[in-house]
Amino acid sequence: MPSAPSDLTSPAPAPARAVRELGTESAFAVLARATELERQGREIIHLEIGEPDFPTPPHICEAAFAAVRSGETHYCPSAGLAEFRAVIAAELSRTRGITIPVERVLVGNGAKPFLFFTILTVCERGDEVIYPDPGFPIYASAIRWAGGTPVPLPLREDREFSFDPEELGARLSRRTKLIILNSPNNPTGGVIAARALEAAAELISRTSAWVLSDEVYSRLLYADSFASIAAVPGMLERTVLLDGLSKTYAMTGWRCGYAAVPEPLVEPLTRFFVNSTSCVPPFIQRAGIAALEGPQDSVAAMLEEFRARREIVVDGLRELPGVTCRSPSGAFYAFPNVGALTLPAEALAPRLLDEAGVAVLAGADFGAQGAGYLRLSYANSRANLTAALARMRELLSTL
Repeated sequence: MPSAPSDLTSPAPAPARAVRELGTESAFAVLARATELERQGREIIHLEIGEPDFPTPPHICEAAFAAVRSGETHYCPSAGLAEFRAVIAAELSRTRGITIPVERVLVGNGAKPFLFFTILTVCERGDEVIYPDPGFPIYASAIRWAGGTPVPLPLREDREFSFDPEELGARLSRRTKLIILNSPNNPTGGVIAARALEAAAELISRTSAWVLSDEVYSRLLYADSFASIAAVPGMLERTVLLDGLSKTYAMTGWRCGYAAVPEPLVEPLTRFFVNSTSCVPPFIQRAGIAALEGPQDSVAAMLEEFRARREIVVDGLRELPGVTCRSPSGAFYAFPNVGALTLPAEALAPRLLDEAGVAVLAGADFGAQGAGYLRLSYANSRANLTAALARMRELLSTL
Protein backbone atom coordinates (compact mmCIF):
# COMPACT_ATOMS: atom_id res chain seq x y z
CA MET A 1 0.00 0.00 0.00
CA PRO A 2 1.51 3.36 -0.98
CA SER A 3 2.35 5.64 1.92
CA ALA A 4 0.63 8.98 2.32
CA PRO A 5 2.55 12.00 1.06
CA SER A 6 4.78 13.33 3.80
CA ASP A 7 3.57 16.89 3.25
CA LEU A 8 -0.09 15.99 3.66
CA THR A 9 -1.32 17.28 7.01
CA SER A 10 -4.71 17.57 8.66
CA PRO A 11 -5.76 20.38 10.94
CA ALA A 12 -5.60 19.54 14.62
CA PRO A 13 -9.00 18.97 16.24
CA ALA A 14 -10.35 22.02 18.01
CA PRO A 15 -13.17 22.73 20.48
CA ALA A 16 -16.44 24.03 19.10
CA ARG A 17 -16.65 27.78 18.69
CA ALA A 18 -19.64 27.94 21.02
CA VAL A 19 -17.52 27.04 24.02
CA ARG A 20 -15.60 30.29 23.57
CA GLU A 21 -18.75 32.14 24.56
CA LEU A 22 -18.63 30.62 28.03
CA GLY A 23 -17.16 32.85 30.69
CA THR A 24 -15.63 31.71 33.94
CA GLU A 25 -15.29 32.62 37.60
CA SER A 26 -12.13 34.54 38.35
CA ALA A 27 -12.24 33.21 41.92
CA PHE A 28 -11.17 29.79 40.67
CA ALA A 29 -8.40 31.24 38.50
CA VAL A 30 -7.04 33.23 41.45
CA LEU A 31 -7.38 30.15 43.66
CA ALA A 32 -5.30 28.16 41.18
CA ARG A 33 -2.62 30.87 41.11
CA ALA A 34 -2.63 31.10 44.93
CA THR A 35 -2.36 27.33 45.23
CA GLU A 36 0.63 27.32 42.87
CA LEU A 37 2.34 29.96 45.01
CA GLU A 38 1.71 27.82 48.09
CA ARG A 39 3.25 24.87 46.29
CA GLN A 40 6.34 27.03 45.82
CA GLY A 41 6.51 27.62 49.56
CA ARG A 42 4.62 30.94 49.86
CA GLU A 43 2.15 31.53 52.67
CA ILE A 44 -1.12 32.76 51.17
CA ILE A 45 -4.18 34.10 52.99
CA HIS A 46 -7.22 33.08 50.97
CA LEU A 47 -9.89 35.77 50.72
CA GLU A 48 -10.83 34.98 47.12
CA ILE A 49 -13.04 31.90 47.29
CA GLY A 50 -16.65 32.21 48.37
CA GLU A 51 -17.36 29.34 50.70
CA PRO A 52 -17.81 29.00 54.46
CA ASP A 53 -14.67 27.79 56.22
CA PHE A 54 -16.71 25.73 58.68
CA PRO A 55 -17.17 21.94 58.66
CA THR A 56 -20.47 20.50 57.56
CA PRO A 57 -22.45 19.86 60.78
CA PRO A 58 -21.96 16.26 62.05
CA HIS A 59 -25.64 15.30 62.05
CA ILE A 60 -25.83 16.13 58.33
CA CYS A 61 -22.80 13.96 57.58
CA GLU A 62 -24.22 11.12 59.66
CA ALA A 63 -27.46 11.22 57.68
CA ALA A 64 -25.47 10.80 54.45
CA PHE A 65 -23.39 7.97 55.92
CA ALA A 66 -26.53 6.17 57.10
CA ALA A 67 -28.11 6.49 53.66
CA VAL A 68 -24.99 5.06 52.02
CA ARG A 69 -24.92 2.16 54.46
CA SER A 70 -28.59 1.45 53.73
CA GLY A 71 -27.89 1.24 50.01
CA GLU A 72 -29.18 4.60 48.77
CA THR A 73 -26.42 4.84 46.19
CA HIS A 74 -28.39 4.35 42.97
CA TYR A 75 -30.49 6.47 40.65
CA CYS A 76 -33.51 8.33 41.96
CA PRO A 77 -36.08 10.61 40.28
CA SER A 78 -34.44 13.47 38.40
CA ALA A 79 -36.73 16.00 40.06
CA GLY A 80 -35.57 14.83 43.49
CA LEU A 81 -36.70 12.47 46.25
CA ALA A 82 -40.34 13.03 47.14
CA GLU A 83 -39.45 13.27 50.83
CA PHE A 84 -36.80 15.92 50.22
CA ARG A 85 -39.03 17.95 47.92
CA ALA A 86 -41.73 17.98 50.60
CA VAL A 87 -39.26 19.22 53.21
CA ILE A 88 -38.01 21.93 50.83
CA ALA A 89 -41.55 23.04 50.00
CA ALA A 90 -42.32 23.38 53.71
CA GLU A 91 -39.07 25.28 54.37
CA LEU A 92 -39.52 27.73 51.49
CA SER A 93 -43.18 28.26 52.40
CA ARG A 94 -42.30 28.98 56.04
CA THR A 95 -39.37 31.30 55.37
CA ARG A 96 -40.99 33.25 52.51
CA GLY A 97 -44.50 33.42 53.95
CA ILE A 98 -46.15 31.85 50.91
CA THR A 99 -47.57 28.46 49.99
CA ILE A 100 -45.36 26.46 47.64
CA PRO A 101 -46.77 23.16 46.30
CA VAL A 102 -44.37 20.23 46.53
CA GLU A 103 -44.80 19.43 42.84
CA ARG A 104 -43.27 22.83 42.02
CA VAL A 105 -40.01 22.00 43.82
CA LEU A 106 -36.96 20.63 41.97
CA VAL A 107 -33.58 19.48 43.26
CA GLY A 108 -30.35 20.09 41.34
CA ASN A 109 -26.59 19.59 41.58
CA GLY A 110 -26.03 22.96 43.22
CA ALA A 111 -27.50 26.32 42.25
CA LYS A 112 -25.59 26.79 38.99
CA PRO A 113 -27.63 24.24 36.98
CA PHE A 114 -30.77 26.22 37.80
CA LEU A 115 -29.12 29.43 36.62
CA PHE A 116 -27.97 27.87 33.37
CA PHE A 117 -31.03 25.76 32.64
CA THR A 118 -33.54 28.49 33.48
CA ILE A 119 -31.86 30.83 31.01
CA LEU A 120 -31.76 28.09 28.36
CA THR A 121 -35.39 27.21 29.04
CA VAL A 122 -36.88 30.68 28.66
CA CYS A 123 -34.52 32.53 26.29
CA GLU A 124 -34.45 32.56 22.52
CA ARG A 125 -31.55 34.07 20.59
CA GLY A 126 -31.74 37.83 20.84
CA ASP A 127 -33.91 37.92 23.96
CA GLU A 128 -32.77 40.29 26.69
CA VAL A 129 -31.94 39.24 30.23
CA ILE A 130 -31.53 41.82 32.97
CA TYR A 131 -28.99 40.87 35.63
CA PRO A 132 -27.27 42.61 38.59
CA ASP A 133 -23.99 44.47 38.01
CA PRO A 134 -21.83 43.85 39.95
CA GLY A 135 -23.06 40.29 40.16
CA PHE A 136 -22.16 36.62 40.01
CA PRO A 137 -20.14 36.21 36.76
CA ILE A 138 -22.03 33.09 35.68
CA TYR A 139 -25.16 35.16 35.02
CA ALA A 140 -23.67 37.04 32.07
CA SER A 141 -21.76 33.95 30.91
CA ALA A 142 -24.91 31.82 30.68
CA ILE A 143 -26.92 34.60 29.04
CA ARG A 144 -24.36 35.06 26.25
CA TRP A 145 -23.93 31.33 25.70
CA ALA A 146 -27.70 30.93 25.31
CA GLY A 147 -27.66 33.61 22.60
CA GLY A 148 -29.34 36.18 24.80
CA THR A 149 -28.41 39.81 25.25
CA PRO A 150 -27.14 40.64 28.74
CA VAL A 151 -28.59 43.88 30.13
CA PRO A 152 -26.77 44.95 33.30
CA LEU A 153 -28.76 46.53 36.12
CA PRO A 154 -26.44 48.78 38.16
CA LEU A 155 -26.11 48.19 41.90
CA ARG A 156 -24.70 51.44 43.25
CA GLU A 157 -22.80 52.04 46.44
CA ASP A 158 -24.88 55.11 47.33
CA ARG A 159 -27.96 52.84 47.32
CA GLU A 160 -26.30 50.28 49.61
CA PHE A 161 -25.60 48.19 46.50
CA SER A 162 -29.27 47.77 45.66
CA PHE A 163 -30.90 48.87 42.41
CA ASP A 164 -32.96 51.93 41.51
CA PRO A 165 -36.45 50.78 40.40
CA GLU A 166 -36.45 53.59 37.83
CA GLU A 167 -33.30 52.16 36.27
CA LEU A 168 -34.94 48.73 36.19
CA GLY A 169 -37.99 50.22 34.47
CA ALA A 170 -35.79 51.89 31.87
CA ARG A 171 -34.25 48.53 30.97
CA LEU A 172 -37.48 46.59 30.59
CA SER A 173 -38.56 46.16 26.98
CA ARG A 174 -40.61 43.91 24.75
CA ARG A 175 -37.49 41.79 24.34
CA THR A 176 -36.98 41.27 28.09
CA LYS A 177 -37.45 37.59 28.79
CA LEU A 178 -35.89 37.23 32.24
CA ILE A 179 -34.87 39.39 35.20
CA ILE A 180 -32.25 37.98 37.57
CA LEU A 181 -32.19 39.26 41.15
CA ASN A 182 -29.72 38.28 43.85
CA SER A 183 -30.17 39.16 47.51
CA PRO A 184 -28.04 39.10 49.59
CA ASN A 185 -25.71 39.87 46.74
CA ASN A 186 -22.43 38.35 45.69
CA PRO A 187 -20.04 40.25 45.53
CA THR A 188 -21.26 43.29 47.48
CA GLY A 189 -23.20 41.83 50.41
CA GLY A 190 -26.02 44.23 49.55
CA VAL A 191 -29.62 43.32 50.38
CA ILE A 192 -32.69 44.36 48.38
CA ALA A 193 -35.30 45.95 50.65
CA ALA A 194 -38.92 44.81 50.51
CA ARG A 195 -40.08 48.17 49.13
CA ALA A 196 -37.64 47.91 46.19
CA LEU A 197 -38.86 44.38 45.45
CA GLU A 198 -42.46 45.58 45.51
CA ALA A 199 -41.61 48.39 43.09
CA ALA A 200 -39.78 45.91 40.85
CA ALA A 201 -42.71 43.50 40.94
CA GLU A 202 -45.10 46.23 39.86
CA LEU A 203 -42.89 47.04 36.87
CA ILE A 204 -42.26 43.42 35.92
CA SER A 205 -45.96 42.58 36.12
CA ARG A 206 -46.52 44.82 33.09
CA THR A 207 -44.26 42.55 31.02
CA SER A 208 -44.26 38.90 30.00
CA ALA A 209 -40.86 38.30 31.60
CA TRP A 210 -39.86 35.60 34.06
CA VAL A 211 -37.86 36.26 37.23
CA LEU A 212 -34.99 34.24 38.65
CA SER A 213 -34.48 35.17 42.30
CA ASP A 214 -31.11 33.87 43.52
CA GLU A 215 -31.54 33.60 47.29
CA VAL A 216 -28.71 31.24 48.24
CA TYR A 217 -27.46 33.65 50.94
CA SER A 218 -30.93 34.23 52.43
CA ARG A 219 -30.02 32.81 55.85
CA LEU A 220 -26.82 34.88 56.09
CA LEU A 221 -28.47 38.18 56.95
CA TYR A 222 -27.21 40.52 59.68
CA ALA A 223 -30.28 42.66 60.28
CA ASP A 224 -33.98 42.85 59.46
CA SER A 225 -35.91 39.99 57.92
CA PHE A 226 -35.39 38.45 54.51
CA ALA A 227 -37.64 39.62 51.66
CA SER A 228 -38.28 37.64 48.48
CA ILE A 229 -39.92 38.94 45.34
CA ALA A 230 -41.72 35.60 45.14
CA ALA A 231 -43.74 36.69 48.19
CA VAL A 232 -45.15 39.74 46.40
CA PRO A 233 -48.71 38.88 45.27
CA GLY A 234 -48.74 37.52 41.73
CA MET A 235 -44.98 36.97 41.47
CA LEU A 236 -44.67 33.33 42.53
CA GLU A 237 -46.25 32.23 39.24
CA ARG A 238 -43.42 33.78 37.23
CA THR A 239 -40.48 33.40 39.64
CA VAL A 240 -37.83 30.70 39.92
CA LEU A 241 -37.01 30.93 43.63
CA LEU A 242 -33.50 29.53 44.00
CA ASP A 243 -31.83 28.40 47.22
CA GLY A 244 -29.57 25.57 48.37
CA LEU A 245 -27.49 23.95 51.06
CA SER A 246 -24.00 25.18 50.13
CA LYS A 247 -23.71 28.49 51.94
CA THR A 248 -26.08 28.01 54.86
CA TYR A 249 -24.80 24.61 55.97
CA ALA A 250 -21.18 24.77 54.76
CA MET A 251 -21.94 22.15 52.10
CA THR A 252 -20.37 23.67 48.98
CA GLY A 253 -18.75 20.39 47.92
CA TRP A 254 -21.95 18.40 48.36
CA ARG A 255 -23.48 20.13 45.30
CA CYS A 256 -27.14 20.31 46.25
CA GLY A 257 -29.42 23.19 45.32
CA TYR A 258 -33.15 23.48 44.97
CA ALA A 259 -35.78 25.77 43.58
CA ALA A 260 -39.48 26.48 43.58
CA VAL A 261 -40.39 26.72 39.91
CA PRO A 262 -43.44 28.06 38.02
CA GLU A 263 -45.59 25.18 36.79
CA PRO A 264 -44.82 25.70 33.04
CA LEU A 265 -41.07 25.36 33.76
CA VAL A 266 -41.17 22.20 35.89
CA GLU A 267 -41.10 19.70 33.04
CA PRO A 268 -38.55 21.57 30.85
CA LEU A 269 -36.13 22.01 33.74
CA THR A 270 -36.54 18.38 34.77
CA ARG A 271 -35.73 17.40 31.20
CA PHE A 272 -32.47 19.34 31.41
CA PHE A 273 -31.54 17.37 34.53
CA VAL A 274 -32.40 14.10 32.77
CA ASN A 275 -30.12 15.07 29.89
CA SER A 276 -27.20 16.31 31.99
CA THR A 277 -26.83 15.05 35.55
CA SER A 278 -29.60 12.41 35.85
CA CYS A 279 -30.15 13.14 39.54
CA VAL A 280 -28.64 14.37 42.78
CA PRO A 281 -27.38 11.28 44.63
CA PRO A 282 -30.06 10.12 47.06
CA PHE A 283 -27.68 9.97 50.02
CA ILE A 284 -26.92 13.67 49.43
CA GLN A 285 -30.63 14.42 49.50
CA ARG A 286 -31.00 12.50 52.78
CA ALA A 287 -28.31 14.79 54.16
CA GLY A 288 -30.37 17.71 52.87
CA ILE A 289 -33.39 16.53 54.81
CA ALA A 290 -31.26 16.37 57.96
CA ALA A 291 -29.95 19.89 57.26
CA LEU A 292 -33.37 21.48 56.88
CA GLU A 293 -35.19 19.51 59.57
CA GLY A 294 -32.36 19.10 62.09
CA PRO A 295 -30.90 21.52 64.65
CA GLN A 296 -30.00 24.95 63.33
CA ASP A 297 -27.44 25.80 66.04
CA SER A 298 -24.54 25.60 63.61
CA VAL A 299 -26.20 28.08 61.24
CA ALA A 300 -26.74 30.59 64.05
CA ALA A 301 -23.18 30.12 65.32
CA MET A 302 -21.71 30.56 61.84
CA LEU A 303 -23.71 33.75 61.29
CA GLU A 304 -22.53 35.23 64.57
CA GLU A 305 -18.93 34.41 63.73
CA PHE A 306 -19.35 36.03 60.32
CA ARG A 307 -20.80 39.08 62.05
CA ALA A 308 -17.69 39.38 64.23
CA ARG A 309 -15.40 38.90 61.24
CA ARG A 310 -17.35 41.49 59.27
CA GLU A 311 -16.55 44.08 61.93
CA ILE A 312 -12.85 43.19 61.88
CA VAL A 313 -12.64 43.41 58.10
CA VAL A 314 -14.77 46.52 57.56
CA ASP A 315 -13.11 48.46 60.38
CA GLY A 316 -9.67 47.36 59.17
CA LEU A 317 -10.35 48.30 55.57
CA ARG A 318 -11.59 51.75 56.59
CA GLU A 319 -8.27 52.36 58.31
CA LEU A 320 -6.28 51.66 55.14
CA PRO A 321 -5.10 54.72 53.19
CA GLY A 322 -7.33 55.55 50.24
CA VAL A 323 -9.89 52.84 51.04
CA THR A 324 -13.54 53.15 52.02
CA CYS A 325 -15.95 50.30 52.71
CA ARG A 326 -19.65 49.98 53.39
CA SER A 327 -20.69 47.35 55.88
CA PRO A 328 -22.37 44.45 54.05
CA SER A 329 -25.90 43.56 55.13
CA GLY A 330 -25.64 39.89 54.22
CA ALA A 331 -23.45 37.05 52.87
CA PHE A 332 -19.74 37.04 53.82
CA TYR A 333 -18.15 39.48 51.39
CA ALA A 334 -16.70 42.96 51.82
CA PHE A 335 -16.58 45.18 48.73
CA PRO A 336 -14.16 48.00 49.51
CA ASN A 337 -13.88 51.04 47.26
CA VAL A 338 -10.24 51.51 46.24
CA GLY A 339 -10.92 54.01 43.47
CA ALA A 340 -8.97 56.75 45.25
CA LEU A 341 -5.72 54.78 45.02
CA THR A 342 -3.20 55.51 42.29
CA LEU A 343 -3.22 51.84 41.28
CA PRO A 344 -6.38 50.50 39.59
CA ALA A 345 -8.12 47.65 41.37
CA GLU A 346 -7.42 45.34 38.42
CA ALA A 347 -3.68 45.87 38.97
CA LEU A 348 -3.88 45.98 42.76
CA ALA A 349 -5.50 42.55 43.16
CA PRO A 350 -2.64 40.57 41.52
CA ARG A 351 -0.04 42.62 43.40
CA LEU A 352 -1.74 41.82 46.68
CA LEU A 353 -1.44 38.15 45.81
CA ASP A 354 2.09 38.16 44.38
CA GLU A 355 3.70 40.63 46.78
CA ALA A 356 1.60 40.48 49.96
CA GLY A 357 0.33 36.92 49.80
CA VAL A 358 -3.32 38.01 50.09
CA ALA A 359 -5.68 36.51 47.51
CA VAL A 360 -8.57 38.84 46.64
CA LEU A 361 -10.61 39.58 43.52
CA ALA A 362 -10.93 42.71 41.43
CA GLY A 363 -14.46 44.09 41.48
CA ALA A 364 -14.50 44.42 37.69
CA ASP A 365 -14.51 40.62 37.52
CA PHE A 366 -18.15 40.94 38.58
CA GLY A 367 -19.16 43.53 36.00
CA ALA A 368 -18.42 47.06 34.85
CA GLN A 369 -20.00 48.58 37.95
CA GLY A 370 -17.42 46.73 40.05
CA ALA A 371 -14.51 48.74 38.63
CA GLY A 372 -12.64 50.49 41.41
CA TYR A 373 -13.54 47.88 44.03
CA LEU A 374 -12.10 44.68 45.47
CA ARG A 375 -14.01 41.69 46.75
CA LEU A 376 -12.82 40.04 49.94
CA SER A 377 -14.40 36.93 51.40
CA TYR A 378 -14.17 36.99 55.19
CA ALA A 379 -14.79 33.25 55.37
CA ASN A 380 -11.44 32.86 57.09
CA SER A 381 -10.22 32.95 60.68
CA ARG A 382 -10.07 36.19 62.65
CA ALA A 383 -6.30 35.78 62.96
CA ASN A 384 -5.88 35.40 59.20
CA LEU A 385 -8.15 38.36 58.50
CA THR A 386 -6.12 40.55 60.86
CA ALA A 387 -2.90 39.37 59.23
CA ALA A 388 -4.29 40.02 55.75
CA LEU A 389 -5.22 43.59 56.67
CA ALA A 390 -1.72 44.19 58.01
CA ARG A 391 -0.19 42.87 54.78
CA MET A 392 -2.51 45.05 52.72
CA ARG A 393 -1.55 48.11 54.74
CA GLU A 394 2.13 47.40 54.17
CA LEU A 395 1.68 47.11 50.40
CA LEU A 396 -0.57 50.17 50.14
CA SER A 397 1.99 52.24 52.03
CA THR A 398 4.41 51.74 49.13
CA LEU A 399 2.03 53.00 46.42
